[in-house]
Amino acid sequence: MNKTRMEAFSDGVIAILITILVLELKVPHEADWAALRPLAPVFLTYVLSFVFLAIYWNNHHHLLHAADGISGGILWANMHLLFWLSLVPFVTGWMGENHFAALPTAAYGAVLLCSGIAYFILVRTIIAQQGPHSRLAAAVGKDVKGIVSPIVYVVAICSTLVHPGIAQALYALVALSWLVPDRRIERVLMKEPGARKSDGSS
Repeated sequence: MNKTRMEAFSDGVIAILITILVLELKVPHEADWAALRPLAPVFLTYVLSFVFLAIYWNNHHHLLHAADGISGGILWANMHLLFWLSLVPFVTGWMGENHFAALPTAAYGAVLLCSGIAYFILVRTIIAQQGPHSRLAAAVGKDVKGIVSPIVYVVAICSTLVHPGIAQALYALVALSWLVPDRRIERVLMKEPGARKSDGSS
């Protein structure tokens, strides 16, 4: 199967999710700084969720760039990932509107956890289809960040019983760890014959 259609659909879904996120930022009626103060929690959750969705879009792009083709199983694994990502605007709004209360913060972490697991499943499904000696398998390697991130999410969710601020700090920490450009797939692809010198836009 051709992967172009799946990639285009996924791009469209993520773009819509980002649009929905920004709609949660209600325009204040007053024209002073005090009018913006109530929007601070919503804005902070928007920034965090935007970063997470941007990370998923970026990694998803590189992942499919390394995939030679797709199967029915890969299609469903991709839909599984998009399902969890589609819940990000809901938990973002819930957490922001309730000023980072414990339960919405835990729910936010649960969606991030399930999204991380879904992405891990997608990666492994593609590798299983291409074989253990594929270029993607070589690029992913042990996938330390992909394994550690869900563990951090579980710790963060549990920490909401102590203080939601701990969980929020852990969510931000995971985002920062993935925000650093991951060049594993690019490095493997650039080693192939005929590969162009990377300009960071592949």
